[in-house]
Amino acid sequence: MRDESGSDPSFAARIGRVANLSLWLFAIWVLLTWSPFTLEQELFGLAFAVVIATALAPFGGVAAPWRLLDPRRLFALVWLVLDTLARIVRANVELAYRIWAPSRPLRSGMVIVPTHARSAGGLTAVGLISSLVVDNQITDVDRRRHRLQYHAVSVPKGGPAARRAAVNGPVERRLESLWGARR
Repeated sequence: MRDESGSDPSFAARIGRVANLSLWLFAIWVLLTWSPFTLEQELFGLAFAVVIATALAPFGGVAAPWRLLDPRRLFALVWLVLDTLARIVRANVELAYRIWAPSRPLRSGMVIVPTHARSAGGLTAVGLISSLVVDNQITDVDRRRHRLQYHAVSVPKGGPAARRAAVNGPVERRLESLWGARR
């Protein structure tokens, strides 16, 4: 097994990867099985998380869950969630109004927007979070040119900067403040 630098990670680094990933996977297990907890259910979830983490650990590390305890990072994450929820509600209300009042002009289509995200994780986060908002759904990623393609219910007017500001810019700003908290 080799890490990003091409060298073999130490045994302690492998254990750290498995532990971090196991904690995240177990947290997901708890969220997905949100019901009256039983000891058997939680032990199975923990064992399942460790098995999956062990299988996925050679692919690279993940951030330690306790990094969310940094107040700046936690604040940025809360704002990301609140901003995304507000955009989801607004987009759904606008779409419902558009359906109830079909006389409004519909300018749907494909739009290509620039992105500041460079890493695979950054592009994934921008694409997934921005697609939670019903008015823009990601369809393609051009990593080489740093562009994302969306299907938009209403194509924003203006050039690339205006389209970015309307489509993926708000999500990228929130993610940059979240990632910036670790620097």
